Amino acid sequence: MTSSQPPLWRRAVAEFLGTGLLVTVVVGSGIAAEQLSLGDVGLQLLENSTATVFGLTVLILVLGPVSGAHFNPIVSLADWILGRRSGTGLNLPELGAYVAAQAAGAVGGSVLANAMFEVGTSISGKERATPGHLLGEVVATAGLILLVFALARTSRGLLAAPAVGAYIGAAYWFTSSTSFANPAVTLGRVFSDTFAGIAPGSLPGFVAAQLVGAAVGLGLVLVLFPAAGRSAGDVVVPHAAEAGPRH
Repeated sequence: MTSSQPPLWRRAVAEFLGTGLLVTVVVGSGIAAEQLSLGDVGLQLLENSTATVFGLTVLILVLGPVSGAHFNPIVSLADWILGRRSGTGLNLPELGAYVAAQAAGAVGGSVLANAMFEVGTSISGKERATPGHLLGEVVATAGLILLVFALARTSRGLLAAPAVGAYIGAAYWFTSSTSFANPAVTLGRVFSDTFAGIAPGSLPGFVAAQLVGAAVGLGLVLVLFPAAGRSAGDVVVPHAAEAGPRH
């Protein structure tokens, strides 16, 4: 951690809150879509993806200045891996704190969404781990990693909020898996047997596919932006402690 960054506990709170609210948006909008558009799966997915685009964009804008708005263990892991080459980004204890906060927040966010819609929290029975779905997760995750590190390396991290929101919204539709691209979100969605849920049996395959996608994305980043590690501290968006009072 550099001296200009907020303390780790504050960043962990931001990651917990951001990941939790992201899952609340995904699961909650899925429940609402299921209730409002009975029998029309295409419309339900449109409603779910639209809410996710706007929700994720807002969460990055609000919490990005504190923690970087990773909200995703894959992004945090990639940040740690790339940063080791240049002494930037997360160190190992910070990586552990981020991942723990993201996982806990994701489960809490799913429980919150269930409670708001008075749907009992239960384990999802929606099996998703087909070969096509897993390939979709590789593609979705690789694209996400390439996007966030390309923006950071080219000093366009301030565009991350709309860019990441737009990418995830598009990937809902161009990937067969509807672009989970996030192990924490995948875990959280296990705890809601609704439109956005995923069965526990599909979880290992999805996470494995996301890790493969992260490796592909990192490879592309290193080919296209060899010095990307120098900007690892600015992923997903630049984050620094508040400046002191001016005199």
